[in-house]
Amino acid sequence: MTTTAESIEVDIQVADTAPCAKRITLTVPASAVNARLDAAFKSFAAGAQVPGFRKGKAPRALLEKRLGDSLGSETRQQVMAEAYQKALETKSLRPISEPMQIEGAAIPMLERGKPFVFQVDIETLPDFEIKGTDALTVKRPIVEIKQEHIDGELLRQCYRFGTPVRIEGPFEHLDRMVGKAVVTVEGREGTYFESENALCVVPAKEDEGKGALLGMIFEGLEAALLGKSVGATIAVTVVGADAHEREELRGKTITVNFTVKEAERITPQEVGKLAELFGLESEAMLREQVNDALEQRRDGEQRAAMREQAFEAILDATDFEMPAKLSEMQISRTLEQQRYNLLSRGVDAEAAERRVAEMQSGSVDAVRRKLKLFFIVGKLSEQFGVTVTEAELNGRIASLAQQQNVRPEVLRKDLEKNNGIGEVMHIIREAKVADRLLVNAKTEDVAADDWNALVNAKAKAATK
Repeated sequence: MTTTAESIEVDIQVADTAPCAKRITLTVPASAVNARLDAAFKSFAAGAQVPGFRKGKAPRALLEKRLGDSLGSETRQQVMAEAYQKALETKSLRPISEPMQIEGAAIPMLERGKPFVFQVDIETLPDFEIKGTDALTVKRPIVEIKQEHIDGELLRQCYRFGTPVRIEGPFEHLDRMVGKAVVTVEGREGTYFESENALCVVPAKEDEGKGALLGMIFEGLEAALLGKSVGATIAVTVVGADAHEREELRGKTITVNFTVKEAERITPQEVGKLAELFGLESEAMLREQVNDALEQRRDGEQRAAMREQAFEAILDATDFEMPAKLSEMQISRTLEQQRYNLLSRGVDAEAAERRVAEMQSGSVDAVRRKLKLFFIVGKLSEQFGVTVTEAELNGRIASLAQQQNVRPEVLRKDLEKNNGIGEVMHIIREAKVADRLLVNAKTEDVAADDWNALVNAKAKAATK
């Protein structure tokens, strides 16, 4: 039920409680409380049908006795929402999370003749000045597409369009399976989570024993699965990262018991038949098409590497206080942005999920850095006047849909359902901001081997 009334009168007090965190104390005077309660009862009474009375003619005392608490609760929610919104507008507050009730503090009911006072905590956008946008220097990795790259991509496509064959075991590298996963967490009784149809893949040889299960990276997954058969139960453990999106899992030992119900092994498609599948006349034409696709991917990865360097320089040069506590929403949003970013760069869905799982298993500093970049991109987009058009959004969704082998309209509905449209728009905005930065940047070409050495050295240093 809703009521119409003038803008609510409210006294607003804002206090800093931590970096980017504020406590808002809102006081609605007794006169405004009385007015809102009167309006609520008047609106309800006009349509109320009570036995023994004509419609809208039941005594107020009777209505208050019957519906006082429920109507008061609804009116209180309306008052709180309006008062909070007025605080944001009046004090120019820019929250990055939903308002949180003070722990241990009860919110009072509206009482006639008494002021209504309540408090909420919010996290807000940090206030800072961006530095490092001048005199940017970035390296441009130069990669020549060779026959070995084409052969590798062809093999990947042959497996992608291969034929799954049901197997019982023993399991080998890259075998896929479905099973029941039961998760327990240190310090919590009983089952934390379970899935009847969890997906798992025996890690490839080059993955050094690590593999993903339920969105987490487990070091000993290869050893646990190799040689096993359908019906086997394995147990793997991992310590929840400090940056895990679920706060209750941070620093806790997580155990997954996985029972294999079904398994399959992919028999790769023949290259000649793969060409036919793509409507091409020969293997040579398929190789030419693969070469073109790899060149496009190379150009995209090259541009992405340059964008990342520009942002890294600005991240290092710009210092400001971040929210003291990473909320689950912020971490989840950061992970989703990473997922869509990888998919839009041509990374296949399985590899993207693995990279996201690795990020989730990483340090809290890495996630904070991603969140810091989110704030910087937001400010730069305002400074540059960067916007995202509907055509750009539709184009990116079409590209993502192609990567995932679904229709664009299906993916868009899924994104809308899961609040993913905003994440895709942020990826587009981030790329446009980076490209604006690169316009005046100095560029140095580096050979692919030298570039890979730099990337590996940086990754190794980050793990120390």
